[in-house]
Amino acid sequence: MPSHEYDALVETLLSNRTVERIWERDPTVWGADRGAASSIRNRLGWLDTPRAMRAHVDQIKQVAQQVRDERFRTVYLLGMGGSSLCAEVLRAVFGVAASFPDLVVLDTTDDETLSSIASRLDHEHSLFIVASKSGTTIEIALMERFFWRLMQDAVGGRAGRHFLAITDPGTALEALARERGYRAAFLNPPDIGGRFSALSLFGLVPAALIGAPIDDFLEAGAAMAEGCRGPRRTNAGLELGAFMGAAGSSGRDKLTVLLPHSLASLGLWIEQLVAESTGKRGRGLLPVVDEPPGGAYGRDRAFVVVETEDERVDDTELDALEKAGHPFFRIRTRHDALGTEFFRWEFATAVAGAALQLNPFDEPNVTEAKDRTKALLTAFERDRRLPDERVARPDQVRTLVESMRDGDYFAVLSYLPPESPTLGVIDELRAAIRSRGGYATTCGIGPRYLHSTGQYHKGGPATGVFLMITADDRTTTQIPDAAYSFSILKRAQALGDYQALTAHNRRVARVHLTEADHARSLETLIAEALGAAH
Repeated sequence: MPSHEYDALVETLLSNRTVERIWERDPTVWGADRGAASSIRNRLGWLDTPRAMRAHVDQIKQVAQQVRDERFRTVYLLGMGGSSLCAEVLRAVFGVAASFPDLVVLDTTDDETLSSIASRLDHEHSLFIVASKSGTTIEIALMERFFWRLMQDAVGGRAGRHFLAITDPGTALEALARERGYRAAFLNPPDIGGRFSALSLFGLVPAALIGAPIDDFLEAGAAMAEGCRGPRRTNAGLELGAFMGAAGSSGRDKLTVLLPHSLASLGLWIEQLVAESTGKRGRGLLPVVDEPPGGAYGRDRAFVVVETEDERVDDTELDALEKAGHPFFRIRTRHDALGTEFFRWEFATAVAGAALQLNPFDEPNVTEAKDRTKALLTAFERDRRLPDERVARPDQVRTLVESMRDGDYFAVLSYLPPESPTLGVIDELRAAIRSRGGYATTCGIGPRYLHSTGQYHKGGPATGVFLMITADDRTTTQIPDAAYSFSILKRAQALGDYQALTAHNRRVARVHLTEADHARSLETLIAEALGAAH
């Protein structure tokens, strides 16, 4: 992407008054027709969150102090996508202040993970945040049901004091919180979409519970928001958004984000924000945020380098890549300035959407896998079994990989436990694929990725090659008042997404591991599938 393309796009955005029109809530910035205009207007509340959320700070701090005074030791956040990823970043970057409870994010339906948590749960000192914008997200609703039953059995009528809700007004979750006597129900402004909610109650409540400086967090976001109203030279969101838009328009749609170790967790949040916002109508930007280092890069790459005063990326490698013609955008920040980065990337994503003439505030393909999962669970309740599932042989995996051409990307979709040792094997697989042609690679943990890159996989360009990995679970944990276990739920989610990818004519294969040692089993399969290339 020559610099003149970037400069030309910036000038176009400025002449079109893109920045001013975003702040004026003008939906035509994103090429919206009359049908989409109303929906977009109802998704722009994030522009005001750094200032508007100050009215909620006292209540948040009061509840956080109660939790601290009552000596809770662990807070479990039940959430998916935008309801959980910002909290995960906050925990990783800020840590936990002295005498505050730890925060554990549960954004999974993995049977082994949930049964392990349940087996060692300290009932008296555990608090649960049930976080869902819609109030009906299936994973969150079923996790809530599971942990509510455990807590009710352990502490009886005091169970409600161990739960908080974060949701929109008028949702089923708000009603449930009231019915069950939750400690508190925080109602977020309904005009904030989930992936743009980091500076709202979805980020502030868990941040306060671990003792993070939420006043500074909001102040940093407010300063960046004010800067994003200004002209080009002071508008960090416009500059980044124009770079993203120019990259996408010039075929460099693999947005490779290089982060310092202290901000590594920010990658998953950026991945969801950008992929789900731009991956639609056969276009978009694919963030590559955790790629194993080294090796070749294809001509479809654009790089964003984030550095802090204390942590720099290897200049030698970057200089070589830049000399080879790869476009770069550099960000200098502080490791604790999350409010700054959350708003920068949100505004940049809105600008990139304008440049690409895409609506960054909808997710038209996310519901497809959800609907297929619901249908599979309904069939399971009737038949007591899931349909026969197609499993790929090693030679079929080899054929899948050999189908890759310039501009393609390889995505591993893993339905193994989130902390599985197979992640190291998956990194080796990604490195092997990349060495074949500089292909971009990603790894999504199911079902979390369904609320993130899942939109890009089905709505973005048909350049993805997908390897889905499932396995037999070692545990079977029944969901209260349901006809299936978490193990069945996860299998249905994997199969539902496999069906959705197939329906979009995506190149996809699923392998299923049956041996107890998943890592070794996967290593054997990869070696057989890729042969000498591995």
